[in-house]
Amino acid sequence: MKSGFRLVALLGLAILAATATAAGQQPAPYRLTLQDAIQKALQANLSVLVAGTRVEEAEGTRLRRLSAALLPRVNAQSYANVQNRDLRAFGISVPGLPVPDVVGPFSNYDFRFYAQQNVVDLEGYRGFKASERALDAGKMDERDARDLIVRAIAALYLDAQSAAARADAAQSRVTDSSTLLKLAIDKHDAGTATGVDVLRAEVQLANDRQALLIAQNQLKQSLLELARNLGMSPATPLELAEPLDFRPLRQPEIEVLRPAALAARADYLSLATQRAALVEQQRANRARSYPKLSVNGNFGGIGRSIGGVAATGLVQGQIDFNLFDRDRGGEAQELASRVKRIDDQIADLGRGIEEELREALLNLDSAAEQVTVAREGQELARRELEMAQDRFAAGTANNVEVITAQDELARAEENYIVAVSSHVDAKFALARAMGGTEKKIAEFMANP
Repeated sequence: MKSGFRLVALLGLAILAATATAAGQQPAPYRLTLQDAIQKALQANLSVLVAGTRVEEAEGTRLRRLSAALLPRVNAQSYANVQNRDLRAFGISVPGLPVPDVVGPFSNYDFRFYAQQNVVDLEGYRGFKASERALDAGKMDERDARDLIVRAIAALYLDAQSAAARADAAQSRVTDSSTLLKLAIDKHDAGTATGVDVLRAEVQLANDRQALLIAQNQLKQSLLELARNLGMSPATPLELAEPLDFRPLRQPEIEVLRPAALAARADYLSLATQRAALVEQQRANRARSYPKLSVNGNFGGIGRSIGGVAATGLVQGQIDFNLFDRDRGGEAQELASRVKRIDDQIADLGRGIEEELREALLNLDSAAEQVTVAREGQELARRELEMAQDRFAAGTANNVEVITAQDELARAEENYIVAVSSHVDAKFALARAMGGTEKKIAEFMANP
């Protein structure tokens, strides 16, 4: 009996221990790559979702214009009625004969299909073509919205990479300061260093620890902002799978980039497609004065009773002429002004794209040179720190030189992080300026 009780108690304790362990465990962080971040943002971002619904709306408009201009319309109608008719009201009278003024009541039944097909309707056809161009423009707008989101998410990912690099650098400085403090204490105990050396090393370690806390908090904030813009819960622990890294990029020529960018930029193509839609509307406006040819008819049965229904039908051709339409002139003026406005927008955007390309190339070249200089400065600062550490260890100098060298190395590391971040951001800007941002970023960030 006692052994059974002990067994149950042990099982209960084991379950409680397992539950407490599971409750205390933190979920494994999600390792996020740049491409993962881009894909998640494209699936969750509101601007992309709204642009997608506008494309669907434009597709519905295109189908409506197609139905109105080119497709037949067929409907059915059936009725049964009982009625009286006043013959005199319809001008029916027979002098000298006893024909009643009102006949009825009588009933009749009619079952009929009606069909109509436009044969020649240039206005409707041009309106349909304009809706096709509007649909294409909507698709370009959706692509542009995706490109903007890709650019924004890439910048947020880069901010998190820079914050992670600064946190790593701060951690490295804390390690160096801890080593310096230990060395100062050992030398003080050996009688080869003063208490001031120990105090100076403690102050440096305290400053570096505070800088580390600030850098770690900035990294957490960057990851929170990144998670929010990816549509993820802010409570989701994130870990960047790609550290900040310098990857050189061969400089393309502006003479090659500009025409390629104009052919690939979704916002530029959207304006050009909108202009094509306006041209189609102008053609539809001119077609309002052209005759329209249509064919319509019906077929069914009519009779005084259901059993006496006889088949009847009608086929007729119809030509409509627009003899006076003052509204057409006002619409033509509206369309002409809209075409002029969009021409100005296209010209301005073309100049803007060239400016973005040139600015990105300048920043890319400048940042690459800054990385080279910053890397050299970083190596020199490390050598200076090593020499200062050796001099202090040998007792030929106090630790002021070491602390000064640590500060110089910290500045050199910050310069390197800023230079590499600027270079990566310049590549992102160039990808946006060239069009097809997602594909270009993947190419630019691939290993050389």
